[in-house]
Amino acid sequence: MNEIYLVLPILAHVVLVIALYIVLAVRKAAAVRAGGVDLKRTALDNKAWPEAVVKVSNNIDNNFESPMLFYGVCLASAVLGVANSFAIACSIGYVMVRYAHSFVHIRSNYVPLRLRLFVLSLLMILALLVNVLVHLL
Repeated sequence: MNEIYLVLPILAHVVLVIALYIVLAVRKAAAVRAGGVDLKRTALDNKAWPEAVVKVSNNIDNNFESPMLFYGVCLASAVLGVANSFAIACSIGYVMVRYAHSFVHIRSNYVPLRLRLFVLSLLMILALLVNVLVHLL
């Protein structure tokens, strides 16, 4: 029954992505209201938006890259019955780090900190993968 505890962090990540889409909509609306946005250009070039919009848009893109690996390893863990406390802790930690990464990315965008958080999140995925492999062997 521990499998549910691997699905909950996945759902928490989905909530993060939905929240980012809301932030993106708010920032785009504010940019349009402030004027100076060429809507024809922004329709074809995401980089034509102001920096505050591009940060969120880029972060949303990031949340469809390595998190897909996270989803796969969590689901494999659940299906294979490897939903132990280590896997659950890693999956919760992974999502917490992704929230922190998103916060840094859409706010200060301080790249050295973003990189550390990204690497930490990848190490958590690796730990989840090793956990699955150890139990399979």
